Amino acid sequence: MRAVDLIRLKRDGGTLDAAGIRAFVSGATDGSWPDYQLAALLMAIVLRGMTVDEASTLTAEMVRSGDRLDLSEFGRRAVDKHSTGGVGDKTSLVVAPLAAVCGVVVPMMSGRGLGHTGGTLDKLAAIPGFRTSLSLTEMTRVLRRVGCAFIGQSDQIAPADRRLYALRDVTGTVESVPLIASSILSKKIAEGICGLVLDVKVGRGAFMKTLEEARTLASTLLQIADRSGLDAEAVLTAMDAPLGRAIGNATEVIEAIETLKGRGPADLEMLSVRLAARMVVLAGIEADDEAAEAAVRRALVSGAGLERFGRIVEAQGGDPGVLDDYTRLPGSEVQEPILAAGTGFIEAIDAECVGRAAVVLGAGRDRVDAPIDHGAGIELLFDVGDRVCEGEPVAIMLAATADRCAETRALLSSAISVGPAAPTCHPLILETLTSGVRPGEIRL
Repeated sequence: MRAVDLIRLKRDGGTLDAAGIRAFVSGATDGSWPDYQLAALLMAIVLRGMTVDEASTLTAEMVRSGDRLDLSEFGRRAVDKHSTGGVGDKTSLVVAPLAAVCGVVVPMMSGRGLGHTGGTLDKLAAIPGFRTSLSLTEMTRVLRRVGCAFIGQSDQIAPADRRLYALRDVTGTVESVPLIASSILSKKIAEGICGLVLDVKVGRGAFMKTLEEARTLASTLLQIADRSGLDAEAVLTAMDAPLGRAIGNATEVIEAIETLKGRGPADLEMLSVRLAARMVVLAGIEADDEAAEAAVRRALVSGAGLERFGRIVEAQGGDPGVLDDYTRLPGSEVQEPILAAGTGFIEAIDAECVGRAAVVLGAGRDRVDAPIDHGAGIELLFDVGDRVCEGEPVAIMLAATADRCAETRALLSSAISVGPAAPTCHPLILETLTSGVRPGEIRL
């Protein structure tokens, strides 16, 4: 089956059959398709789309391109959580240990940040010694020991997706719902999980800017999960303003730890508890939200979630001393304030602008291979709706040099708008969609 024939078929609006998709994925995995042909078919998919059948087959073939973790020893308790990407989103660091305390087995495969959105692996890399490049055997060992493991994608897991994602990033083919969905789910299914909670972000700081776009992505994810036999649900959450007050890497680790100590921002705590509770329900440990949230709250209030996070850090080679001594984490040489432009109420904090400002400070990257300054970032001092006075500090820039702050000042100042009246508050959790899949084995 020639690559050029498949490219033409999709270019002209045709549907790829299972054999064609298998040839595409095999070509990406074994290198028999050159980058230019892979990129051409990716662009044709972006322009012409895919049916759910095509996207489901693509997902299955990408799973088959590598190894699949066998977590059958844990029964139905293996459940993961995935976020589609936002600014200040450090929920994984809070959700995973809380869910693990409640009996959920959490094999959490995470990614690095790119553009204005942060990545869980970058945050964890701020912890001295923390290893995310675990083999599948090492990951299983950590799961047995502490009930949770954070890893990055390896050559063992969905290698076809690894190559295709790298191409999508540099060929303008990221914004495709079926490609996004198959990329996410191929890695998650390869983990061997039985359940998945999806946090689909909506708003200025998200990839999906509108509720309609987010519903389309969530629906596609759930339909593919359904056809794969994976029990899943999607929680649509607002991302107009950053989540919590810390944006960066070390600073977000600190905020996550503070949340596990019961001292975190209200929005971060509320969303983390809700997501962890849904994982508890999907794992079959509790029957409903009320009982699951009560269990998660007990894990939080008792300090068991904090203790479990420390055990996870230690099990993956990190320094658990960071839980009590934040000076063990990377810091910043320069800390400069952003002052309120007027007296009144904070009307909005533009998440995308804040994320872009964090990248300029060194906390993020515009290229996959760009270095990260784990001590750089932004600390917001107020929430949307708070009253401020002109000249009062509303945010702190953290950077290695004053030049970085000078480059960022105008961008971050424009992200925080002050007006005469308090804005209308909108809910953080917008909708919850479920796939309706009943418990059972993953079928691929």
